[in-house]
Amino acid sequence: MLILSLILVHLIADFYMQTDEMVVDKMKNIKKHIGHHFLVNVLVLTVFYLSSSKEVSITSLIFSLLFIVSSHFMIDILKIRLLDTLKISNEENLKRASFFMIDQLIHLGIILLAGQFFLGIKLAGIHEFFLNGKELGTTNSVLFIFIIMILATSVSGHMIKILLGSLPNQLLTFEGKYTFKNERQEAQYAKNYTGNRALTEEYNYTIFSKHDLSRGKLIGYIERLLVIMLTFYSAYPAIGFIVAAKSIARFKQMDDRNWAEYFLLGTLTSMFIGITLGILLREVLT
Repeated sequence: MLILSLILVHLIADFYMQTDEMVVDKMKNIKKHIGHHFLVNVLVLTVFYLSSSKEVSITSLIFSLLFIVSSHFMIDILKIRLLDTLKISNEENLKRASFFMIDQLIHLGIILLAGQFFLGIKLAGIHEFFLNGKELGTTNSVLFIFIIMILATSVSGHMIKILLGSLPNQLLTFEGKYTFKNERQEAQYAKNYTGNRALTEEYNYTIFSKHDLSRGKLIGYIERLLVIMLTFYSAYPAIGFIVAAKSIARFKQMDDRNWAEYFLLGTLTSMFIGITLGILLREVLT
């Protein structure tokens, strides 16, 4: 339960307690970010200590806290320095997504090592636990489900955003028609001809809407959660209906090849993540 709790609070601190401003200038806000991790880990370790009948000494808990927080600080600093040194541009999306995944896997490894060295939780025991198909129990199952939900929403959403890169301006907009009418009548025309003379001009224009992006983000979250649920119950054919519904909603924009490729890449990535997490959830809980 403790390892799952530490993983959960790590995800909360990284993806919910970190603001957009902190992400843009992480070096400037690194102390605030590490402070969030310190607070949530203190909370989890304190609750564990009070509810565990003092099975683990307070010294071990303090060492594990310092190990996790200091390691997180060093990893973040190293990542920032490395990205600056390699000069990875925003267009190199695959490299940036790889750095993101490696960063999160290293943080996960640090939490597991803290359990191994300070909290008496053996990594071999964790592997054997899942290998033998033992039940997690109600509390651990709930924690694991919450972790999967965060991975399916905020974590995967952030990774897909990095992988796809910045959405080109022409794809952020939708086309509309606007008709401009000039109802002013010319005096000479009015004398010689009957009827009204009006100048009508029609042209296409584009509109950018931030609300559309917010809805798209929410659609992505719901899509992956639905895919996880359908995968958990092995209802794979139903996943096709989700893809069909998205395609119908974007049918007119499919004429644009750039948009179609962008849409296909995002959808396939989202589906892959959803199915993978659904299989993981099913294998662990059943």
